[in-house]
Amino acid sequence: MMHLVLHAVRLLGFADTPQIAKRFDLPQQAVEEALNDSEAQGWTTRSTFAGTSGWSLTEAGRAENERRLAAELADKADISTVYADFLPLNALLQQACTDWQLRPTPTDPLAANDHTDPAWDAGILHELKMIDRALAPIAARLTSVLPRFQGYDTRFTAALERATAGETAWVDRSDVDSCHRVWFELHEDLIATLNLKR
Repeated sequence: MMHLVLHAVRLLGFADTPQIAKRFDLPQQAVEEALNDSEAQGWTTRSTFAGTSGWSLTEAGRAENERRLAAELADKADISTVYADFLPLNALLQQACTDWQLRPTPTDPLAANDHTDPAWDAGILHELKMIDRALAPIAARLTSVLPRFQGYDTRFTAALERATAGETAWVDRSDVDSCHRVWFELHEDLIATLNLKR
């Protein structure tokens, strides 16, 4: 339980107890107890920022999370191979998100995308659909090694479906479970598991 709680806090960055419990579908009361225990150990801290309260990892908590991840994964070869296959998709996703936010003009190469050019947006959504198709087998390979990787592909697909239906926030906003947010979390999960730096 503690392993998943600490990892959920790491992936979410700053989150309240219900969000942490939801991340790995854990019982909220048990998560609350684990968070209190982890705070007593010096691994997490509860704070309030801009009217929102939540939990975050301390440096000691990040080190403990990394220790537990290393113990969980005795053989990193399978995950390392998947990560190598993930990286080209990561570059495509980053470019798609940049293109979603910016639509260069002859006079302004950094002009914001106001989403008034349906062909431009459709091209980006097409790229995201290709990424979505490629993500499913990667997620399956990851889940076969570590079940906690389950769900990234279905979350990405759900976000993309909403974006395709016209809800533009579901491509890149950070306050919803958007394509970008899901992808960022998956990337963080991979580098945490492999003890890599961004």
